[in-house]
Amino acid sequence: MRLSDHDYAEIDGRLAAHDAFLRARYPGERAGRQPVHTVYVPADRLDGFRDWGALALAAMDEHDFPWPDPAVRDKLTREPIEDLRVDFEDGYGVRDDDQEDAAVRKAAAILRDGPRPPFLGLRIKSLEAATRRRSLRTLDLFLESFQDRFTITLPKVSGTDQVAAMVAVCEKLELAYGLSTGFLTFEIQVELPSAVLAADGSATVARLITAAAGRCTGLHYGTYDYSAAAGVAAAYQSMEHPAADYAKAVMQAAAAQTGVRLSDGSTNILPVGARAEVHAAWQLHHRLVRRSLERGYYQGWDLHPAQLPSRYAATYQFFRDGRDAAVTRLHRYLDRQDSGIMDEPATARALAGYLLRGLDCGALTDAGFPRERLLTLA
Repeated sequence: MRLSDHDYAEIDGRLAAHDAFLRARYPGERAGRQPVHTVYVPADRLDGFRDWGALALAAMDEHDFPWPDPAVRDKLTREPIEDLRVDFEDGYGVRDDDQEDAAVRKAAAILRDGPRPPFLGLRIKSLEAATRRRSLRTLDLFLESFQDRFTITLPKVSGTDQVAAMVAVCEKLELAYGLSTGFLTFEIQVELPSAVLAADGSATVARLITAAAGRCTGLHYGTYDYSAAAGVAAAYQSMEHPAADYAKAVMQAAAAQTGVRLSDGSTNILPVGARAEVHAAWQLHHRLVRRSLERGYYQGWDLHPAQLPSRYAATYQFFRDGRDAAVTRLHRYLDRQDSGIMDEPATARALAGYLLRGLDCGALTDAGFPRERLLTLA
């Protein structure tokens, strides 16, 4: 052996800064449950969100839902919405200041005074010049009345300056309202090609995560704004267009191992109308949800109560279809058996994470391992 302790120490010194960078920038997957969807409800229609489960069940019964499953019905009865987003942006539109102020206060009261989903948040308007002051006023007013945990959704982000400005706003509001440092976190909506690829050819989305200084919890793909900005004709805008797949692949690479979670967007083909139209919309939504899950996008957007049955049917089927194989592979990895598949430790973590996700959403009641064991592996 020709390397001495001095040589080892020298290499450690050379790489110390990079080691620290890796620990800070790539801490790994964030612990805890990730919702399978985000439900967007315009702020002026928020008082009806607690009826979504009953409306979803009624749609299943009226139109003979093609994937009957008692577990889905139980989910819609018990926890129809996992993540609620009160929408003051596109779903709400532009109103007079007095009108939006009143809607903000009413939304805070609705959320404060009754049962609510396990995850919730507020989509403010963008930080573009035309809507910036209204956006920040809405956030400020909401915090006056509601200071439980919630996520801010920041739409139409086009560059790092907007993200850095949002960090500064969060710091000021935390100080003003006596909140702990880091209390306010936000999701970045990727709805513009400039949020994916910068003018110099670099991946903007990676820089957005850095600019968020640890406050970014998620990257959400905006199907229709992004497709339109990329020049895709309206008839062909969808979650599975090649332009969408490219953007989401870059997002996935940028977010990997950072603790920032991914969410796919939505389909605007809603299960409404005659029976044939409802079934066609359910089939489409079911397929798109399954497609996203297979590509590592474990969350998406839902815009209508009747989308909940197909969301949960596709999600539950995805986790049940892979449950037995995942359990077998994980057992063999732990037992070091010859399985014909050479799994790496990273794959074992992915298998444990997959089973935990199935438990969290209700798709699985038995994951083959105790939850505590899966948590140590994930």
